Amino acid sequence: MASTKVPQTHTTAAFFLQSAIAFGVGLVTACVGIAYLPIDPWQRAFLAISLLFLTTSTFTLAKVVRDKQDEDTVRVRIDEARIDRLMAEHDPFSSVA
Repeated sequence: MASTKVPQTHTTAAFFLQSAIAFGVGLVTACVGIAYLPIDPWQRAFLAISLLFLTTSTFTLAKVVRDKQDEDTVRVRIDEARIDRLMAEHDPFSSVA
């Protein structure tokens, strides 16, 4: 009986790099805005948008780091092995009468 491999979703290096770059760009933008711009309404809007971008990038980076850690844990590898074994042993035609 042939064993079927369960497709796994992995975080690509490009997505990880893009997330880290987005976090860095957001952080630098907020710091430059806070340090150099006088506080007028349009500059406050700039700071608000920069902080929003930084926050969303932080959540993305945190998700990427968490997913990478989950992929490397023993628990995940054991669960994948169990699923592979169950799928290899399953015969969909055995219960059909």
